[in-house]
Amino acid sequence: MDPFVELLKIIVPALIVFLCSFYLIKTFLDNETRKRLMELKGAGKDLLTPIRLQAYERVVLFLERISPYSLVIRVNKPILSSRQLHTEMIVAIRTEFEHNLTQQIYMSSGAWEMVKNAKEELIKLVNIVALKLPEDAPASELAHMIIDASSAIKVLPTTLAIEYIKKEIGQIF
Repeated sequence: MDPFVELLKIIVPALIVFLCSFYLIKTFLDNETRKRLMELKGAGKDLLTPIRLQAYERVVLFLERISPYSLVIRVNKPILSSRQLHTEMIVAIRTEFEHNLTQQIYMSSGAWEMVKNAKEELIKLVNIVALKLPEDAPASELAHMIIDASSAIKVLPTTLAIEYIKKEIGQIF
Protein backbone atom coordinates (compact mmCIF):
# COMPACT_ATOMS: atom_id res chain seq x y z
CA MET A 1 0.00 0.00 0.00
CA ASP A 2 2.91 2.26 0.57
CA PRO A 3 3.94 2.20 -3.11
CA PHE A 4 0.36 2.98 -4.12
CA VAL A 5 0.25 6.08 -1.92
CA GLU A 6 3.61 7.17 -3.28
CA LEU A 7 2.31 6.71 -6.79
CA LEU A 8 -0.80 8.78 -5.99
CA LYS A 9 1.40 11.55 -4.56
CA ILE A 10 3.05 11.82 -7.96
CA ILE A 11 0.07 11.24 -10.28
CA VAL A 12 -2.50 13.54 -8.60
CA PRO A 13 -0.35 16.72 -8.71
CA ALA A 14 0.75 15.88 -12.25
CA LEU A 15 -2.87 15.40 -13.27
CA ILE A 16 -3.88 18.73 -11.66
CA VAL A 17 -1.04 20.53 -13.46
CA PHE A 18 -2.01 18.88 -16.75
CA LEU A 19 -5.71 19.83 -16.43
CA CYS A 20 -4.89 23.44 -15.49
CA SER A 21 -2.46 23.72 -18.40
CA PHE A 22 -4.96 22.18 -20.80
CA TYR A 23 -7.72 24.58 -19.69
CA LEU A 24 -5.46 27.64 -19.98
CA ILE A 25 -4.15 26.66 -23.42
CA LYS A 26 -7.64 25.83 -24.69
CA THR A 27 -9.00 29.18 -23.46
CA PHE A 28 -6.08 31.01 -25.03
CA LEU A 29 -6.54 29.27 -28.39
CA ASP A 30 -10.31 29.89 -28.38
CA ASN A 31 -9.71 33.60 -27.75
CA GLU A 32 -7.14 33.76 -30.54
CA THR A 33 -9.55 32.06 -32.93
CA ARG A 34 -12.28 34.58 -32.05
CA LYS A 35 -9.84 37.46 -32.58
CA ARG A 36 -8.86 36.14 -35.99
CA LEU A 37 -12.48 35.73 -37.04
CA MET A 38 -13.29 39.26 -35.94
CA GLU A 39 -10.29 40.58 -37.89
CA LEU A 40 -11.43 38.70 -40.99
CA LYS A 41 -14.97 40.03 -40.63
CA GLY A 42 -13.63 43.56 -40.21
CA ALA A 43 -11.50 43.22 -43.33
CA GLY A 44 -14.51 41.82 -45.21
CA LYS A 45 -16.66 44.76 -44.14
CA ASP A 46 -14.02 47.21 -45.31
CA LEU A 47 -14.06 45.52 -48.70
CA LEU A 48 -17.85 45.11 -48.84
CA THR A 49 -18.88 48.64 -47.80
CA PRO A 50 -17.91 50.37 -51.07
CA ILE A 51 -19.57 47.60 -53.07
CA ARG A 52 -22.80 47.94 -51.08
CA LEU A 53 -22.81 51.70 -51.54
CA GLN A 54 -22.30 51.24 -55.26
CA ALA A 55 -25.23 48.80 -55.35
CA TYR A 56 -27.48 51.33 -53.63
CA GLU A 57 -26.32 54.00 -56.08
CA ARG A 58 -27.10 51.78 -59.06
CA VAL A 59 -30.55 50.96 -57.75
CA VAL A 60 -31.34 54.64 -57.15
CA LEU A 61 -30.17 55.35 -60.70
CA PHE A 62 -32.45 52.56 -61.93
CA LEU A 63 -35.40 54.07 -60.06
CA GLU A 64 -34.66 57.49 -61.48
CA ARG A 65 -34.41 56.07 -65.00
CA ILE A 66 -37.79 54.34 -64.75
CA SER A 67 -39.62 57.28 -63.19
CA PRO A 68 -42.42 58.31 -65.57
CA TYR A 69 -40.84 61.64 -66.57
CA SER A 70 -37.43 60.17 -67.36
CA LEU A 71 -38.89 57.15 -69.08
CA VAL A 72 -41.17 59.18 -71.35
CA ILE A 73 -38.36 61.54 -72.33
CA ARG A 74 -35.91 58.72 -73.00
CA VAL A 75 -38.19 56.30 -74.86
CA ASN A 76 -40.65 58.56 -76.71
CA LYS A 77 -40.05 59.07 -80.42
CA PRO A 78 -42.39 61.05 -82.66
CA ILE A 79 -42.70 58.25 -85.20
CA LEU A 80 -44.15 55.74 -82.71
CA SER A 81 -47.79 54.94 -82.13
CA SER A 82 -49.17 54.77 -78.59
CA ARG A 83 -49.08 50.97 -78.76
CA GLN A 84 -45.41 50.99 -79.82
CA LEU A 85 -44.49 53.51 -77.11
CA HIS A 86 -46.33 51.41 -74.56
CA THR A 87 -44.35 48.35 -75.60
CA GLU A 88 -41.06 50.29 -75.65
CA MET A 89 -41.68 51.63 -72.15
CA ILE A 90 -42.47 48.20 -70.69
CA VAL A 91 -39.41 46.71 -72.38
CA ALA A 92 -37.23 49.57 -71.09
CA ILE A 93 -38.47 49.09 -67.51
CA ARG A 94 -37.93 45.34 -67.57
CA THR A 95 -34.52 45.62 -69.24
CA GLU A 96 -33.35 48.18 -66.69
CA PHE A 97 -34.62 45.95 -63.88
CA GLU A 98 -32.92 42.84 -65.24
CA HIS A 99 -29.70 44.80 -65.65
CA ASN A 100 -29.77 45.68 -61.93
CA LEU A 101 -31.14 42.41 -60.62
CA THR A 102 -27.89 41.33 -58.96
CA GLN A 103 -27.83 44.41 -56.73
CA GLN A 104 -30.33 42.71 -54.42
CA ILE A 105 -27.45 40.72 -52.94
CA TYR A 106 -26.11 43.86 -51.27
CA MET A 107 -29.46 45.29 -50.12
CA SER A 108 -31.88 44.41 -47.38
CA SER A 109 -34.91 42.41 -48.41
CA GLY A 110 -37.13 45.35 -47.44
CA ALA A 111 -35.30 47.73 -49.76
CA TRP A 112 -35.33 45.26 -52.62
CA GLU A 113 -39.04 44.66 -52.10
CA MET A 114 -39.63 48.42 -52.39
CA VAL A 115 -37.67 48.45 -55.66
CA LYS A 116 -39.70 45.55 -57.08
CA ASN A 117 -42.96 47.17 -55.99
CA ALA A 118 -41.96 50.47 -57.62
CA LYS A 119 -41.23 48.66 -60.88
CA GLU A 120 -44.52 46.76 -60.79
CA GLU A 121 -46.55 49.86 -59.91
CA LEU A 122 -44.98 51.79 -62.75
CA ILE A 123 -45.71 48.98 -65.22
CA LYS A 124 -49.29 48.93 -63.95
CA LEU A 125 -49.58 52.70 -64.42
CA VAL A 126 -48.28 52.51 -68.00
CA ASN A 127 -50.62 49.62 -68.79
CA ILE A 128 -53.69 51.34 -67.35
CA VAL A 129 -53.03 54.58 -69.21
CA ALA A 130 -52.27 52.73 -72.46
CA LEU A 131 -55.61 50.92 -72.29
CA LYS A 132 -57.42 54.25 -72.40
CA LEU A 133 -56.08 55.08 -75.86
CA PRO A 134 -56.69 53.47 -79.23
CA GLU A 135 -53.73 51.50 -80.55
CA ASP A 136 -53.13 53.88 -83.46
CA ALA A 137 -53.10 57.04 -81.32
CA PRO A 138 -49.88 59.06 -81.49
CA ALA A 139 -47.18 58.32 -78.93
CA SER A 140 -47.22 61.93 -77.76
CA GLU A 141 -50.77 61.46 -76.53
CA LEU A 142 -49.76 58.45 -74.44
CA ALA A 143 -46.73 60.34 -73.15
CA HIS A 144 -48.91 63.27 -72.03
CA MET A 145 -51.40 60.96 -70.37
CA ILE A 146 -48.67 59.10 -68.48
CA ILE A 147 -47.16 62.35 -67.24
CA ASP A 148 -50.62 63.62 -66.24
CA ALA A 149 -51.46 60.37 -64.45
CA SER A 150 -48.14 60.36 -62.59
CA SER A 151 -48.66 64.01 -61.64
CA ALA A 152 -51.98 63.06 -60.09
CA ILE A 153 -50.26 60.56 -57.80
CA LYS A 154 -49.15 62.26 -54.57
CA VAL A 155 -45.94 60.25 -54.20
CA LEU A 156 -44.64 58.08 -57.01
CA PRO A 157 -43.63 54.52 -56.11
CA THR A 158 -40.12 55.24 -57.40
CA THR A 159 -39.86 58.21 -55.03
CA LEU A 160 -41.03 56.05 -52.12
CA ALA A 161 -38.41 53.44 -52.92
CA ILE A 162 -35.65 56.06 -53.21
CA GLU A 163 -36.64 57.55 -49.85
CA TYR A 164 -36.62 54.09 -48.27
CA ILE A 165 -33.15 53.41 -49.68
CA LYS A 166 -31.83 56.76 -48.45
CA LYS A 167 -33.17 56.03 -45.00
CA GLU A 168 -31.62 52.57 -45.00
CA ILE A 169 -28.24 53.92 -46.11
CA GLY A 170 -28.40 56.47 -43.27
CA GLN A 171 -29.01 53.69 -40.76
CA ILE A 172 -26.28 51.40 -42.09
CA PHE A 173 -23.53 53.90 -42.68
